[in-house]
Amino acid sequence: MQTLWDYRYAHRTQKMKGSAIREMLAFSEIKDVISFAGGMPAPEIFPIEKFREACDKVLRENGAECLQYGSTDGYLPLREMIARHACRYGINVTAENILPTSGSQQALDLIGRIFINRGDSILVESPTYLGALQAWNTYGAEFIPVPFDQDGMRTDKLEERLRAGIKFIYVLPNFQNPTGVTLSYERRLQLIELAEKYGVPIIEDDPYGQLRYEGEHLPAVEVLDSQTRSQESCYSGNVIYLSTFSKTLAPGIRLAWVIAPPEIIQKLILAKQGADLHTSTFNQITAFEVANGGFLNEHVKIIRKVYRERRDVMLDSLAEYMPEGIEWTHPKGGLFLWVTFPKNINTKDFFNKALDKQVAFVPGAPFFAEGGGENTMRLNFSNAKPEMISAGIGRLSEVIKNHLLTRNS
Repeated sequence: MQTLWDYRYAHRTQKMKGSAIREMLAFSEIKDVISFAGGMPAPEIFPIEKFREACDKVLRENGAECLQYGSTDGYLPLREMIARHACRYGINVTAENILPTSGSQQALDLIGRIFINRGDSILVESPTYLGALQAWNTYGAEFIPVPFDQDGMRTDKLEERLRAGIKFIYVLPNFQNPTGVTLSYERRLQLIELAEKYGVPIIEDDPYGQLRYEGEHLPAVEVLDSQTRSQESCYSGNVIYLSTFSKTLAPGIRLAWVIAPPEIIQKLILAKQGADLHTSTFNQITAFEVANGGFLNEHVKIIRKVYRERRDVMLDSLAEYMPEGIEWTHPKGGLFLWVTFPKNINTKDFFNKALDKQVAFVPGAPFFAEGGGENTMRLNFSNAKPEMISAGIGRLSEVIKNHLLTRNS
């Protein structure tokens, strides 16, 4: 039924779509459901006591400042700390290259505000992070998908797409959401070479880079790009880099950052002023107090140990319980793995049956910008404890076996 308001909405609202994941999470949060659906960290390893101490200290020593309005640029000591951390990974920046944002989702939205005109083509992995599709769809972006395999984005498929005229390339090179796959070193180099050849910027989204459980660290796309240039500062290059505290401290503080050349940071600041004036002063100062002094580095070691165990339990459980003909990725880090079924299977068909058995997953189709992927699902291994993972995969496999049996009978 239409209302008077329907004639007053901006045209861009016609492009707005709800998040299929958020809608499904409402079901998966039912009591006693073992959920592999969300991308949620393990709450039992949140540094709650450290946050309590930090809150007490900042309110006692900086109460007026942390409860006051702040600069859109962000809290300078936090930006300097992020710069020092980035430099340890070869991203040579200063505070002027960094803008704190209210979560990575705001960073994606601000990038859309300053770069995307209606009809612009954005090259994305297929599948890709649903939040980016949701953020940029509002601005009228057209998405050009690139397939993936066990080494990440198929860079051998890039050039034919780049010839069509692309605004920018969006990539999650480390333990990608939703597949868990990592872009290989060779493909990172090829991505940079082709982006440079066609004059196309790269948006590098790296929320999981510190969560590696096996194998050698790979340099960021930004680092490899900077090595191809003669300038002293790496941030005269072709890459905008995003990261977050959501996976290493806590998602509830909604604190992430963009690293970019100063001229881009200034454009983002203008866009942010129209969005929320500034990221929470209290959250920035508190996060700085928590993370400073080496605590974050030690805490990440705990996270890696816990999540590696959970990943291994999920992989072992899939190998033990799943029927033949089903494949899954082996992520070397991050929070997710990706399951692929035969082409004639639609995972959404047994989503409700899985909920009846008190286990939840995310069907894969919403992660595909141009459709497809009905025979896939994403599983999260970070949130459930090991014994629950084993039980949940057991339940899910029974649902799948029954579904296959019913289809074949």
